[in-house]
Amino acid sequence: MKTYNGSCHCGAIKFALNCTAITKGLRCNCSICRRKGTMMLGEAVDEADITIEANPEDIGLYQFDSKIAKHYFCKHCGIYTHHETARYPGKYRVNLGCLDEVDPFALEYDVFDGKNWMPET
Repeated sequence: MKTYNGSCHCGAIKFALNCTAITKGLRCNCSICRRKGTMMLGEAVDEADITIEANPEDIGLYQFDSKIAKHYFCKHCGIYTHHETARYPGKYRVNLGCLDEVDPFALEYDVFDGKNWMPET
């Protein structure tokens, strides 16, 4: 396991991520991810693997459609930092562009077809 440090653009939200070495990212073509254009952590991690340092009033939450996924962002600079996944509730992914030691443009990535994915009912 390695610890990666990250933050939003203005620094109001800081976080530490414990995971295996990041060698690949994930992109998604669902309506929100397509618009954000973000490269996410390829593996979904447990909540215990992310330590968030921020005042709760600085963190915004956006949900849509099934309201299963929880997308978190900074209320000051608007940067999406992490989310709880719809596909794996209770698991999280982070915005790789927020990590200090990672260049998301240098990573290969998989694409998840979130546009056509539907949660099981």
